[in-house]
Formats: sequence, structure tokens, C-alpha cells
Amino acid sequence: MPVWFLELHPVKQALLATLFTWGVTALGASFVFFFKTVNRKLLDAMLGFAAGVMIAASFWSLLAPAIEMVEAEGGRPWVPAVIGFLAGGAFLWAVDKVLPHLHLGFPREEAEGIKTSWHRSVLLVLAITLHNIPEGLAVGVAFGAVAAGVDSASMGAAVALALGIGIQNFPEGLAVAAPLRREGWSRRKSFAYGQASGFVEPIAGVIGAAAVMAMRPILPYALAFAAGAMIYVVVEELIPESQLEKNTDIATIGTMLGFAVMMTLDVALG
Repeated sequence: MPVWFLELHPVKQALLATLFTWGVTALGASFVFFFKTVNRKLLDAMLGFAAGVMIAASFWSLLAPAIEMVEAEGGRPWVPAVIGFLAGGAFLWAVDKVLPHLHLGFPREEAEGIKTSWHRSVLLVLAITLHNIPEGLAVGVAFGAVAAGVDSASMGAAVALALGIGIQNFPEGLAVAAPLRREGWSRRKSFAYGQASGFVEPIAGVIGAAAVMAMRPILPYALAFAAGAMIYVVVEELIPESQLEKNTDIATIGTMLGFAVMMTLDVALG
């Protein structure tokens, strides 16, 4: 780990980590400069991989540290884990009902949230943007936990989480940009919309890190909240989208591999 990074303020560490995850989203979107279409089986495998990473991160990087933290303080470990987890899912459910968005592969008529005349491309970007809020929050809370001196949190685990989120952001950028390119948009405009979906991660990351540093008692709830929000995204969005074209086996294998990679990162670096 570079010394200069370790010496930074935790909020700055969270900002740099989430700028990295945004950058990987942009990297995925940049493929439209080279390809006009993306093989659907490959995309479904990558979406499954992203789901696996998020499932593993939800436990290894978020729920487990929250439980261990409360156990070390002599509290009831299941209380903040359950409350935070369900609150995270409820928050995403509420935003899902309000924010207009459209999931990958669905027709414009099946857009969710408040009814609007916005273009299909905007709704696609908003769907991934909604997805990225808990990811940025999770990274920020992880770095905040390290700064708060939580025994179960480590810089290695926070960096592993950022790496894992970054890896699974690659297909997200591609999932937005590729359909736009296929519809006849220019390469530059497709890329711009694809990478824009990740801009919310640095914002959520900074908020998460600052919040848990200012209010340490909420840390186990914040960790579980981020986990619940991520699981909601996986079940409501990633898994259904990865199996929309009936590539069930490919998507499932991708999910297993994604889980294994994130688990390895967390255990090896944490």
C-alpha cells in the first residue's frame, strides 16, 4: 500500500477509491469506441459476475464487520445488522418507486418510477446511477470504519472492496453505452452517457466516510445499510437482467466466479 495513500484523510481516501470505481465504469463504456455491439451472452456473464461480487462484498466487507464490531462491544450483534440491512433495502425500494428509470433489455413502456417523457437513454443511465449509490456508500463507509479504529475493519479490506466494486463496474458502463451505440448514437455520446452513470459513486463515498467518522455509533448500522442496498440491487436488477435472454447457466457461472473473486480479494487483502 503506498505510504502517501495511507497518510491521506479517510474522506480523501474514500474519494480516490470511488474515483477509481467511476474510472472503471468509464473504461467499460469506452468499448463503444471499438465495437458497435456486444455479444449478449458475454454481457449476461458479466452482469452475473457483477452480482456475485456484490453478494460477496455485502457479507465479507460489510455485514461481517458490522456483526464483529457489535460483538466486541458486548451488544446484540444481530440488532444493527438486521435493522441496517432492511433499512438499506427499504431505502432503495423507495427510491426505485420515485426515480424514473429503465432496466437493461426492457422496452420503454416498462420504465419504473414516476411516469415521464424522458428519453429511453436517460432512463437507462438513471437505472445504473441508482445501482451505484450503495456501491459508493459501501466503499466510503469501509474507509470510515478504518479511520474510526474498528478492530474488524482494515485498510486492506477497504481497498479490496474498492477493487471488487471497480471490477464489477466495468460491465455496468458497457451495459449503458452499448445499447445506445446499437441504436445509432455516436461513439462519443454513447461513452458520455455510459460513464455518467458512475458519477454518483464519489459523492456517496464521501458522504459515507464523513458520516461514520462524525457519528461512530451508527457505523454498524451504516455497514449493514450498504449491504442491504446492494443486495436489493442484485435481486431486483442484476440477476433478472442477466437472465432476460435465457442465458441462465452462463449468468449463474458468472455469479459464482464473481463471488469467488470478491471473497478472495477480501480474505487475501483484509
